[in-house]
Amino acid sequence: MASSTNVSNLIAEQRSKSKRRKLEKLVPFILAGAASISVLTTAGILLTLMVETVMFFSEVSFREFFTSTDMQPLNRSDPSFSILPLLSATLLSTVIAMFVAVPVGLTTAVYLSEYATDKARRVLKPIVEVLAGIPTIVYGFFAFTFVTPVLREIIPMLDRTNILSPGIVMGIMIIPMVASLSEDALSSVPNSMREGAMAFGATKFEAVVRVVIPAAISGIIASFVLGISRAIGETMIVTIASGSNKNLTFDITQSMQTMTAYIVEVTSGDAGAGTTAYYSLYAVAITLFFFTLAMNMLAKWISKRFREVY
Repeated sequence: MASSTNVSNLIAEQRSKSKRRKLEKLVPFILAGAASISVLTTAGILLTLMVETVMFFSEVSFREFFTSTDMQPLNRSDPSFSILPLLSATLLSTVIAMFVAVPVGLTTAVYLSEYATDKARRVLKPIVEVLAGIPTIVYGFFAFTFVTPVLREIIPMLDRTNILSPGIVMGIMIIPMVASLSEDALSSVPNSMREGAMAFGATKFEAVVRVVIPAAISGIIASFVLGISRAIGETMIVTIASGSNKNLTFDITQSMQTMTAYIVEVTSGDAGAGTTAYYSLYAVAITLFFFTLAMNMLAKWISKRFREVY
């Protein structure tokens, strides 16, 4: 009787092991399927953009789109399509945003990493990161209803919609990204390097500037590049506060329209489906896609090229 029970137990154990082995063989396929979702999604987005972009360039030449300076897609008599006015507005807003985010974000990261006590860090870091959780449409109304009126008191010729105000607010929005990533890079530098610098007579500030920041430069620059990518792709802030002027200008006090704001305008129904103006949004979107892709690849390259291993 005991022998029969032992045999039954052995059979049950073998069956259980067999099931586990089968499940174990399925796990890599399940994980590979989950990992491929993002790849397939990106491929689907790119395919959609490319198909519709081909339709656009069958009616508008590459030369006109990339070299002309006039963008009047809804002009019934003589429509014109050029990416340059939208591109200049996008780059201007991004430059303004980085002028705000880089110094503030980096100094915040240096303070949190090198000077703040543990108690202060536990309080301040979540407060800084709260900025990243605010909806961008709220930032947009903040730029339009508060920042612009304040700036108009200082700069009387500033238009009611302009590129300066949303650029500044985008910089505020990006501060948590730059600060958090830069603080992680600074914190990864071994304490022995700080102690060694101060053992040679360097002050705390000199050790940070001459030793810690250079040692963490790859992570810091990568945070800047990712911040640029985030600013290029921002939509609601510029849609609300920058206006819809499609003229090529570098005057930051004037109304301008970025690539993302143009996409919002066209998809809101101003251009009929199937028209050249409608297809132009895909040409703008694929240009934006490759811009952000290039920024992300640059950030990866910088991280690998200048990474310090301790």
